[in-house]
Amino acid sequence: MAPHIPPADRSTVWEKRADQAAPEATRFLEGPQPRGFELMRAARIVYELMRGFRALHFVGPCVTAFGSARFKDGHPYYALARDLGRELAKAGFTVMTGGGPGLMEAANRGAKDGGGRSVGCNIKLPKEQKPNQYLDTWITFRHFFVRKLMLVKYSYAFVALPGGYGTLDEVFEVATLVQTGKIHDFPVALLGVEYWTPLVNFLRDTLLKAGTIDPPDVDRLVVSDSPSEVVGRICEAVVPRFNLRFEQEPRRRWWLFEWPPARRG
Repeated sequence: MAPHIPPADRSTVWEKRADQAAPEATRFLEGPQPRGFELMRAARIVYELMRGFRALHFVGPCVTAFGSARFKDGHPYYALARDLGRELAKAGFTVMTGGGPGLMEAANRGAKDGGGRSVGCNIKLPKEQKPNQYLDTWITFRHFFVRKLMLVKYSYAFVALPGGYGTLDEVFEVATLVQTGKIHDFPVALLGVEYWTPLVNFLRDTLLKAGTIDPPDVDRLVVSDSPSEVVGRICEAVVPRFNLRFEQEPRRRWWLFEWPPARRG
């Protein structure tokens, strides 16, 4: 019989709260607005995109780990995420997460344990959220969709640890991008067999039978309890295909104002 897994800690305040959402963000999603407001919002979004492109251009080949903010240090899933970060770092990858607490923190912490690089794409929330303490480089975004773009753009594989709506949103967006050929067969792994098996069964028994997805859409998912197995599968799939080189970051160009980002010392 599988060991009992304790529930998540619901006391965290990291997740977005709809009733506390920033007024301008709420207004932006409430349909057409005055043209001046829309223009300023578009300019802010473009500026945020450019900040992300510039800051993350130098982070090296990444693997993004998704997971809940609610599983804290001492929980078995926290240990699993930390082991994943360590294995990725040993393989030469930069570990990228959403920069928050819980399993994001654990993966970043594991990267530090393994002597690797740790990057976070943090999100600005109504109740200020600081990046976790295990990040070498981080950038804070205002918009969830810009943050999610950065988590995908710079990664060669994606690992989903146990999580809620946010994790499911990120996983299925990546799965859709792979399915539609927007990103080409990048590995997608689900770490935590007991947690993810009901979802995989739903995909096979309901969506696949109904014809709304195809067999490769399910078969390409790697489901495992072993971080080392997941990292091994990632290395087999992407290192030779993309000729990845784990070396010093590209040279920064002062005439493009490419200054080093904020780092924890």
